This record gives sequence, C-alpha cells and structure tokens, in this order.
Amino acid sequence: MSQSAPTPAQPPVEPAEPAEPQSQPQSQSQPVDGNPYAQQPADGAPYAPQPGAVPPPPAPGVPYGAAPAPAPVRNNIGLGLVAAFVAAVAAAGVYGAIIGLTKHEIGWAAVGVGFLVGLAAGRLGGRNPVLPVASAILSLGSVYIGQLVGEGIIGAKETPLSFSELFFQHFDVLQEAWKADADPLTFLFFAIAAYVAFTGARKAAL
Repeated sequence: MSQSAPTPAQPPVEPAEPAEPQSQPQSQSQPVDGNPYAQQPADGAPYAPQPGAVPPPPAPGVPYGAAPAPAPVRNNIGLGLVAAFVAAVAAAGVYGAIIGLTKHEIGWAAVGVGFLVGLAAGRLGGRNPVLPVASAILSLGSVYIGQLVGEGIIGAKETPLSFSELFFQHFDVLQEAWKADADPLTFLFFAIAAYVAFTGARKAAL
C-alpha cells in the first residue's frame, strides 16, 4: 500500500503586533491645564508674542524701573561757618563804605548783609541746624562792624586822623560815636539782617 510523503510542518504564525502609535509632531499643540482653548506647543515652550500684542501689566509692588539714588545731603558745618565768617567780613566792609559815603543807614544794605551771610553758610555748609543760628549771629556782628566802619569813614573826613588810625588806634572813640548816633532804626536793621541770614541759610541748603 503506497504511502504519501508527509508534508513538512508549517511554523506557527505569530499574531501581528499592533503598530506603535506615531509620536505627535512637535508642532502639535496640547491643552494647558485642561483648558482646550489655551494651548501651547508640545515641547512646553510658550508661544512667541505676536506683533502689536500688549504686554501684561507688571506684578503688584514691582516698579517699572529702578528709582534713582537720592542726592547726598550736604552737612559740612566747618565749611559753612568759614564761608559765613568770610561773607560777614566782606559784607561789613561794603556796608560800612555805603554808610560812609551816604552818611545814612540804608535798610536794603542790611538786608544784603544777611542775605550774603546766609547764602554762603547754606550753600557750602548744607542742612546742619547750627548754621542758620550762626548766620544770624554773624550777620549781627557784620552790621555792627559795618556801622563802625561807616563812623570811621565819616570821622576821617571831619578830623585830621585817617580811617586806619581811628579804627585801629581809637576804636573806643568810634564806639562812643556809634552809641551817640544809634536810634531805634539802627536796631531794626540788626533784626532785619539776622532774620534774613537765618531764613537765607535754611533756604540755600535745600
């Protein structure tokens, strides 16, 4: 009896594996925080601002720019006192020359004395509270010396003595002449000069 040749066994067919899902393209957007309308690229980078877009307002408490550093406050009492003293000496000479030439005490000249002393103290000394008080005191001395200088110039015209002899060798004589000529208006000029010097030193330091 004939036998047929056995057919070779076929290898079992393995089931086809499902194709792996393709990765999403880089440009595909994904929802942000579950909001399908707010999307960003898959790589997490935010969208670039569009031309003409308004930038978001700054966070509360964050300034737009750094504030400039405040200007340093001047506070040099030594320099202010020296400047006020020099101004007082110069103003006394000018004030005395005006009195000697006009033979009168002029109110605006006393105002000028206080203004120069206060201005020099405030501009160079700064905001030290001692300077306005020192300026007022120096202005009083400046007006007093200026009036004595005026008495010396007038006396030099009426006596054979020169101004330097009267001022440096007969200073007591000038003081007596000043006391004889002093009146309420003389002391008013003292007050005016002191007030202007005090307020001028404060304003010049601002």
